[in-house]
Amino acid sequence: MNNQERNFMGVEQLSLRSLIIGSLGSCVITASSMYVALRMSALPWPTIFVAVLSMGLLKLFGKTTNNEINITQTAMSAGAMVAGGLAFTLPGLWIMGIWKGSVSISSNYVKVLSIAVAGMLLGSVTSYILRYRYILKNSLPFPIGQAAAETIKAGDEGGKKSIVLFGTMLISTIYTFLRDQVRLVPDAFMFNKYSPLGIWNSPMAVGMGYILGTLYTGVWFLGALFSHVFIIPFGPKLGLFADTTAASSFTTSAGIGLLVGTGLGILLGIIYSYIKKFKNRQKDVYSENAETLKSKKNIFNPSRILIMSGTFIAFIFTVVAGIPVLPSILLIIGIYVVSLMAATITGQTGINPMEIFGIIVLLAIRIFAKIDAMDALMIAACTAIASGFSGDLFNDYKAGQVLGTNPKAQLISQIVGGLFGTIVASLALFAIINQFGEVGSETALPAAQATGVSAMINGIGNPIVFGIAVGIGALLYLLGLPTATLGIGVFLPFTISSAVFIGGVIRFISDRVRKKSSDDDTGTVAASGLLGGEGITGVGIALVKMFTRG
Repeated sequence: MNNQERNFMGVEQLSLRSLIIGSLGSCVITASSMYVALRMSALPWPTIFVAVLSMGLLKLFGKTTNNEINITQTAMSAGAMVAGGLAFTLPGLWIMGIWKGSVSISSNYVKVLSIAVAGMLLGSVTSYILRYRYILKNSLPFPIGQAAAETIKAGDEGGKKSIVLFGTMLISTIYTFLRDQVRLVPDAFMFNKYSPLGIWNSPMAVGMGYILGTLYTGVWFLGALFSHVFIIPFGPKLGLFADTTAASSFTTSAGIGLLVGTGLGILLGIIYSYIKKFKNRQKDVYSENAETLKSKKNIFNPSRILIMSGTFIAFIFTVVAGIPVLPSILLIIGIYVVSLMAATITGQTGINPMEIFGIIVLLAIRIFAKIDAMDALMIAACTAIASGFSGDLFNDYKAGQVLGTNPKAQLISQIVGGLFGTIVASLALFAIINQFGEVGSETALPAAQATGVSAMINGIGNPIVFGIAVGIGALLYLLGLPTATLGIGVFLPFTISSAVFIGGVIRFISDRVRKKSSDDDTGTVAASGLLGGEGITGVGIALVKMFTRG
């Protein structure tokens, strides 16, 4: 596919057909993602699936390039995280009885759409600002983005890599189908039926662990051992907790605290860098890309105009959604802060706990302003959408770094696909809930994350533990340790952590067998196939169930 790059509206590599195909695909993927999130309380990254789909569609319409494929899949996956952000928070309005049954779409759709657009815009702005630091300067793994790039490259190059990629993708696809649809294999291999310890039966998790590498997966698993092997089973027996419920509350507060502490550590690091530059009499401040650095004295720099206008428009939409002015301002500030956490966690683990960021921001705002339950859920939704949308764009930027894609073209594509996604996601939320009639743990739409957000509206479980964990997380991050993965391990189920750790162990062995040869990335290609196979199958099953109402 070594063809000449396209140019649309003066933007190198951007094409009209990539925007059209990407936007139409975004509508389908967004609707599917909403269904998956509400019915299964989960949402796999659709990045690999849409990379393969974009490649197939563009080749069908004629000659293409890897960069055009990447730009197309950037638009196509954009709405999925909008759907996730809404599904993981706003069903709380039904769970708490604020909205009931088949609520009127006409009187509430504008509110939901407005908060979705605000989150989408803020996610675009924050990821664009932070792209330089996390993609170029720190060069975090972003395993999903790497996998997408390898998928596109293998499709272009053919040969051995293509065989390895599509071979492992086929194996992962068949295995996932047997697990999720046919039910011939279990969701997890448990150590015994009375223990929560086991291994998630997921090719995707193993592939993700391989791409992340030994350090990240090792620290992740250390957090899981601390939480699920020591604190929860032995804490009550040692008299540290009244029962396992109290022990679980401790680990939840500690895990979330470590995530928040990571964000605080990042913020302190940025403040320190400002002070250091000021002392050295350097006028350059941190910016997201080389263009901003070149034109730092020009207040009319396009990047600055984009940032300021995007933030202002998002503020207007939060007010339209019904959030008062002061909480809206605090919301935007909060999103800028948690975006640092989202970028780090997504880059280090491939996981983006967007609803946790929503909880963090709404609890912080409640310290400074009085908000009711509906405003709190709207704030959580906006934050979750911004965090998820930003994480998706970071994955695309990582793929773009590998492939040499123009980030401006990616940003435009993401916003266009995101706009279509916000419209579809907002409609799909009402349509699916109205179809099933109710939401909650004992219904056909369990929406587990939204249930958790609703329960946390009135406060964090253990404030003292949370505060101590925040301090520890910030300190460890400043010392150079991957505290985000430690917090994820403490917080997530042991089955997920163990599966990811297996991938890290395989990577450890592989690196020593081939002596860390930088020229041989066959393992990464194979791991990408494992991610892609499960992702494609998960989205495919969701699409079938959505259209057949299964």
